[in-house]
Amino acid sequence: MLLMLALARPMQDAKLLYLFEDYSLDTDRRELRQGERLLSIEPKVFDLLALLISNREHVVSKDDLLAAIWNGRIVSDSALTSCINLARSAIGDSGKAQRFIKTLPRKGFRFVGKVREGLGRDAVLAEASMEAPRAALTLPDKPSIAVLPFTNLNSDPDQDYFADGIVGDIIAELSRFSELFVIARNSSFQYKGKAADIRQVAEDLGVRYVLEGSVRRSGDRLRISSHLIDATTGVHRWAEHYDCKLQEVFSVQDEVVRKIAAILAAHVRKAETERVRGKPPNSWQAYDYYLRAADIFASFRSSYNADDLYEARRLLHRSLVSDPSYARSYALLANTHTAEWWYGPLDRAFLNPDVLHQAYEWACKAVLLDANLPEAHACLGLVLTWKGEHTASIAGFERAVTLNTNYVDWRFGFALVYAGNSRRAIDILETYMRLDPFHPPLASFFLGLAYFMLKRYSQALPILRDFVSRAPKLHYGHVCLAATLAELGQLNEARAEAAEVMRTNANFSIAGTVRRLVAAKANEHFFDSLRKVGLPE
Repeated sequence: MLLMLALARPMQDAKLLYLFEDYSLDTDRRELRQGERLLSIEPKVFDLLALLISNREHVVSKDDLLAAIWNGRIVSDSALTSCINLARSAIGDSGKAQRFIKTLPRKGFRFVGKVREGLGRDAVLAEASMEAPRAALTLPDKPSIAVLPFTNLNSDPDQDYFADGIVGDIIAELSRFSELFVIARNSSFQYKGKAADIRQVAEDLGVRYVLEGSVRRSGDRLRISSHLIDATTGVHRWAEHYDCKLQEVFSVQDEVVRKIAAILAAHVRKAETERVRGKPPNSWQAYDYYLRAADIFASFRSSYNADDLYEARRLLHRSLVSDPSYARSYALLANTHTAEWWYGPLDRAFLNPDVLHQAYEWACKAVLLDANLPEAHACLGLVLTWKGEHTASIAGFERAVTLNTNYVDWRFGFALVYAGNSRRAIDILETYMRLDPFHPPLASFFLGLAYFMLKRYSQALPILRDFVSRAPKLHYGHVCLAATLAELGQLNEARAEAAEVMRTNANFSIAGTVRRLVAAKANEHFFDSLRKVGLPE
């Protein structure tokens, strides 16, 4: 009984505000926001979130949830599961990723995200650490579009990866048209599972057109429905649905792309798509395994969970058993090895030259199999960056852009910083961030590092703070933030960041880690800055 009272009390706190990543949950106004955008959320889902967050120090059992949210009434397991899923979806989580809400079998649920508390929204908005409202994005001077995640109409949520993969391919195909401005997949997928207002989506992303749709899969049959909306007027410009066999999905994607392109840019040449289109796999199973692996690898990019990395790799190997000539699987396989080499989920892999060499071999294989695949060239460019072959690295990324003028990749910005060309890196990264307004944290890291290398410390500081707040587990951010604060004369805070580096990585040293990751062309003042805050040589 005491536990029930303790659980109920935080929901009655009239002025408590919880902040996690870029979300805020206000128990006074009963509002959930992402940045400044108000999210639509059902009352019981709000109460469940508030309950889990306020009791995040321990596991909340099913009985606790029923007592606090449903006042002890008998509720079916499916109703409880649905409420949990809606809560996860509202904050960009899923049952697979479990970034915020973790299920502990036979025990209950726990909120595992890092949370800050405030005494009301107005007080927190006044904090210097809060993100300032973003300026409205200007519409590009050419037709612009965002493709939102298609709804998975299957009852099995584990089939989401399939609908997501279809949309990812449509985005990739549309982005090949130089006459179009296409928002990157990462930003479009911020709206997955959310009841989004189309005009607000268009305003958030700075586009005129939005494509929505759904996918239903039954055995070897598919139905793909889609409709195109002019978000400035709300007018539906085009709608269509396609029934096909799984083996025909590639031709259906082609037809969707051609019709949208014809509406948005009448002078787009079909030949351009045919010239640079990635080769479809010979086996349907190869594509399916690739989609599963890509979905799990995307989770790794936010969780940095080694199990996700190795599961993605296992699925890619199964893809290549089905079709040994599928270049996309080789490119993604190379990405798993560069991730293992850099993030180091296993001590033996961190900066291990054998791991990097394996990434190089897979990337070369991808380019050899499909010389028109932009991702293959970009992946090879990244590996060459780590190998210190800067001219060849930059040429790889430039080839990817030549093949697809809308191809964007934060890794190109890093390659330029690493090669000593921070000015161009800033241009590349800022262009990338415009195409991907909800860009992953590492884009902020490399943009901040580029400004640091140019000794523009005051511009680097807020960008690096943003990175550290979004990815606190990666010690590279604390390293660069410490260096930046030192150069700005804020030594106490700089030393606190240095202490955080040593707390999370007791074996850290400038020679053993940073010098192996930051190129010799990088200004020596970066290493001098780290010495100022007492990081070991």
